[in-house]
Amino acid sequence: MATITLEDVAQAAGVSVSTASRVFSGTTKVRADKHAAVMKAADALGYRPNAIARSLASGRSMLIGVLTQDTSSPFYGEVLRGIEQGLEGSGYSAIFASGHWRVEEEASALHGLMGRPLDGLIVLGGHTPDERLSTLAAQLPLIAVGRGVQGLETQCLRIDNFQGSYDCARHLLELGHRRIAYIAGPASHRDARDRLEGFRRALADWKVDEDPNLLVEGDFLEPSGLMAVEALFSRGALFSALMVANDQMAYGARLGLYRRGIRVPEDISLIGFDDLSSSAFTTPPLTTMRQPTYEMGVAAAEAILAALGGTPLTPPEFRVQLIVRESTAPTHRDRQRLPPPDPQYPGERL
Repeated sequence: MATITLEDVAQAAGVSVSTASRVFSGTTKVRADKHAAVMKAADALGYRPNAIARSLASGRSMLIGVLTQDTSSPFYGEVLRGIEQGLEGSGYSAIFASGHWRVEEEASALHGLMGRPLDGLIVLGGHTPDERLSTLAAQLPLIAVGRGVQGLETQCLRIDNFQGSYDCARHLLELGHRRIAYIAGPASHRDARDRLEGFRRALADWKVDEDPNLLVEGDFLEPSGLMAVEALFSRGALFSALMVANDQMAYGARLGLYRRGIRVPEDISLIGFDDLSSSAFTTPPLTTMRQPTYEMGVAAAEAILAALGGTPLTPPEFRVQLIVRESTAPTHRDRQRLPPPDPQYPGERL
């Protein structure tokens, strides 16, 4: 069988060879009708573009490295889905590597990625020092998602974890809760530290003393939420609400409460952070803080493509949103509702 060439596809589609080439390279936008005609002709003829030849001709590998924590995580999975969607039609493909929440494994995964001929790099959170990322950013376009990097502020896509956590705590405080237990994420993660800080600031603004006995650290995974609840009860801790640094740990915490016959929210209110797709279908549906994970993935892909094209990047603003469902309710005990804190902007950092 004769080899199908790009010229054959162009002729069948009724376009020039250069137009057909632009369709497959994704480097320049092509009119929708011509794009559709080229793709239809390619499918009919069984044409598959030669990625190696294309990269040699362009001087680019057409590969984007993506350093994540865990490809199986529902949170990171949504971000990765957004990245794939954002790269669609661009001619670029993503290569994923996971650090699995460990400093050494993340460093190894990054080393493996950088051993490939990447055109750009997207980093999702993680432990990699700012200095290392700054060095890499001098070598190739780099976008960081879910973290800040000193000196690379315009290349970072972030949400305000501090304010999001503050708003979660404020929701519980406004419901009258004063004994609020907190399951934190690992202290080595910036977003976990910011969320803990937001929780603490809310308590301080409402003149509620923090009880160290009500704080447990988890690892952002479901089993640690379950174990955290067991740790709280083994201490004899008394609380009317449980705030958790992410939804996955909240799922484990919910199981721990269920096993002890504790009703949510009748006995204890429960709130998470992330608004994973499953959170609307837990029993009861989980109150949580929504962050635009998929949209951040799309934006990361668009940002890396803009950087590759030499287009100045203006990071979009991402907002979190409190999603109130059925897992939180007012306390049953008599209480005095305290007024909101005095500052004009509650939760603003000093």
